[in-house]
Amino acid sequence: FETLGWQIAFGPDISPDLSASPTRQAGGPACERQDYDQVVLNGRLQIALANINPNIPPDAIGEAVRKITRTESPSLIENNRRFHRMLTDGVDVSYMQGGREVHDKVWLLDLEDLENNDWLAVNQFTVIEDRLSACGHAQAGRNRRPDIVVFVNGLPLGVIELKNPADEKATIRHAFNQLQTYKSDIPGLFIYNELLVISDGLE
Repeated sequence: FETLGWQIAFGPDISPDLSASPTRQAGGPACERQDYDQVVLNGRLQIALANINPNIPPDAIGEAVRKITRTESPSLIENNRRFHRMLTDGVDVSYMQGGREVHDKVWLLDLEDLENNDWLAVNQFTVIEDRLSACGHAQAGRNRRPDIVVFVNGLPLGVIELKNPADEKATIRHAFNQLQTYKSDIPGLFIYNELLVISDGLE
C-alpha cells in the first residue's frame, strides 16, 4: 500500500488509548478515534467531504456525516446496503441559501480526481463492541483485530485477512472463517465494507 502512495498507520498509534501503542508518544501521531467501537475516522471523513464538495456548507457536511455514521436497522446486511447506496448515489442534504431551501447531494468519493481522496491502510486495527446478553444486558465485547483495514476518506471500505503460507494450520479457509467471526463479533466495521480479501500469500 505504501508503494502505491497510500498513507499507512499502525492501529495502536491512532487508537483512543495512548498506552496501547509502544511507539506513540505525546506529540506523536494523533488519536483518530474516540472509542474502540468507532470504526469511521470522523476527522478524515469531515475533511474529505469538505474537499470533495466545496460548494456544500459546513452544516450540511455535518448532516451528511451524521447520516453516514447512524445505523437504522439491526440487520448488518440492510445497514451495508443503505451505506452502499450513499456511496454510489451520494447523501441527500438540504440547507438554506439566499433565503430558500436547497436540496443537494454530498458525494463520498471523488472519482474525477483520485488524488483528492484520503487513502489510508491500517494494520492491527482493534475493534471492541459491547454485545447484549439474552436478558438484554450489555456485556463486554470481544477484542477483534483484523490484519489490515483499508480506509478511503475515513471510511473502512476494505478488510484484509492474511495467513502465513508456511503455517500448515493457517489455511485460506481459516482466514475466511475468521472474517465470519469478525462479522458476528464486530458488525459495526462491516456496515461500511465493500470488499473482503483473504490471502495466504499464494492464493
